[in-house]
Amino acid sequence: MLRFDRRLLLNFDWVMVGVVAIVVLIGLANLYSASHLYEHHGTSVFVKQLTYYLLGAAVILLIISIDYRVLITWNYALYGLMLLMLLAALFIGQTIGGSQRWINLGFFRLQPSEPAKLILIITVASYYYRKDSGKGFGLKELAMPAFLTLLPFLLIVKQPDLGTGLMLCFVFVSMTLFVKLRWSTLAILTSVCLSAIPIGWKFFLKPYQRQRIETFLNPENDPLGTGYHITQSKIAVGSGLKFGKGFMKGTQGQLDFLPERHTDFAFSVWAEEWGFFGSVVFLACYFFMVLWGLNIAISSRDKFGVLLAFGIVSLIFWQALINLAMVLGLLPVVGMPLPLFSYGGSSLLTTLAGIGILLNIRMRRYMGTS
Repeated sequence: MLRFDRRLLLNFDWVMVGVVAIVVLIGLANLYSASHLYEHHGTSVFVKQLTYYLLGAAVILLIISIDYRVLITWNYALYGLMLLMLLAALFIGQTIGGSQRWINLGFFRLQPSEPAKLILIITVASYYYRKDSGKGFGLKELAMPAFLTLLPFLLIVKQPDLGTGLMLCFVFVSMTLFVKLRWSTLAILTSVCLSAIPIGWKFFLKPYQRQRIETFLNPENDPLGTGYHITQSKIAVGSGLKFGKGFMKGTQGQLDFLPERHTDFAFSVWAEEWGFFGSVVFLACYFFMVLWGLNIAISSRDKFGVLLAFGIVSLIFWQALINLAMVLGLLPVVGMPLPLFSYGGSSLLTTLAGIGILLNIRMRRYMGTS
């Protein structure tokens, strides 16, 4: 299984590695600017993040050394492990900020909901690969992947972490729409989803979740309370103007007005210090990475590789889109990190593992079709 084939090296995707490296370097520089003033004791978040990047590089090397198609047989074992980790987080997990999401491993706090996203992609891709008959999926065929998505969704929402739970739904819907659906199935699902919105608002959303949506619609009603995050983020982004205030010279970030500036609102720091043009350069690199990931999916010569690559790209895309819309005040604050850019060990390692799978798929595109 670990036998070396020189064709693997010939098909290695240096373009993806290069653009990921650029995003990583920008993220490290931004993290240093956002965190250097308030690090007075212990290991700085910059050093921790650098350690996570190095560990993620080792994870990538491990992943690309194994044929990604073994995941077809590993998927249910991984899925079971995911459920066990989520249950462990609920019963013995560490509570931070009112949410019980982390398992303290001593040297590292694992957030199981992060690798759960990648494991769900592997599970759904494996299912669609096995069941695809070319005639289109109906409601009966969609019941199983929907159930497999529902279980981790409920466990994550229980933590509570509605944002990550909804991300599982976004990925599932994206992958389901990507495969061939019958028109009748699509019409029924659309009708059910639209009718469920008012029911979910009235009976399932908690008061603080409804408050976030109401704050998003009108943050000026409580600028020093529930609307503080959005207001300060918009001020930081807008004050960057064309070319920004300069590296480590952003007033909102450096004077501690902007909350969570190294995690959820990391892009606000970048926009304030580098302005509109710096933001455009970063976003161009970032979304080129996403588009190149789609290119990897298209170039794959087997259906499982296509589904797996598309699922990983959709995960990165939706997380990035939601985070950027959040910091610009276009979506409610939901605690969604910007992949490869925001601080966070579990999120970063999960994203780098996904990048490793994309590189794996590209490296083995010369192999037979299936």
